[in-house]
Amino acid sequence: MVGAAAGHYIDRYGHCEVLNHVTKSRVTSGGVRSERQLLTVLSTRLRARRLDRRLSLDRLAALSGISKGLLVQIENGEANPSIATLCKLAAALGASVADLVQLSEQQAAEVLPAAAPRLLWRGPKGGTATMHVGSAGPDMLELWSWELRPGERYDAPAHPKGTQELIHVTRGRLALAFGQVSYVIQAGGSAVAHTDRPHAYACGGKTPVRFTMVVAEWHTPRHAK
Repeated sequence: MVGAAAGHYIDRYGHCEVLNHVTKSRVTSGGVRSERQLLTVLSTRLRARRLDRRLSLDRLAALSGISKGLLVQIENGEANPSIATLCKLAAALGASVADLVQLSEQQAAEVLPAAAPRLLWRGPKGGTATMHVGSAGPDMLELWSWELRPGERYDAPAHPKGTQELIHVTRGRLALAFGQVSYVIQAGGSAVAHTDRPHAYACGGKTPVRFTMVVAEWHTPRHAK
């Protein structure tokens, strides 16, 4: 990682506002349509996974720490859950976030079209987080692209032990922080972040920052080489 500077860095489990409700989103008609498609995929996948594991709504609520009322809304396509909520649901179901939002089949290659609905976060100043593709869970790899506008940040709790994120900044300046230790990644720079501890990302300059991120999260023991 490069340099030291005040700031925070973002991760998909953060506590900031994630995905405004579709009916309140200030997006184009195409964007609303995409978000509605995402909610449809999510509601169908969530219900199927829950029933496949023979879990009642009450049991899934207990396992995930999410209220039964919210679960009912999500399964009915009436609620737009945060990334944090999606991750809790995925963990409770032994799945990945991609398992819940990505239509895919077990083939030699799974090609997802550009129009596939994968926008999972919308920041208060117009920033976005898009999961382009992800593997099946519980062990998972995910490819994300982020844009943070000046003044935007996203705090995150610790991920499971051993989680790593590979980050490459394509524009602007990304500020990352782990407690009192802070870093800055300039455009063209990259980093390996060990995110099994609290962390945060933020736009570290006066222009938007854009970066890609690969998340590697393991829930089963990795054999030493």
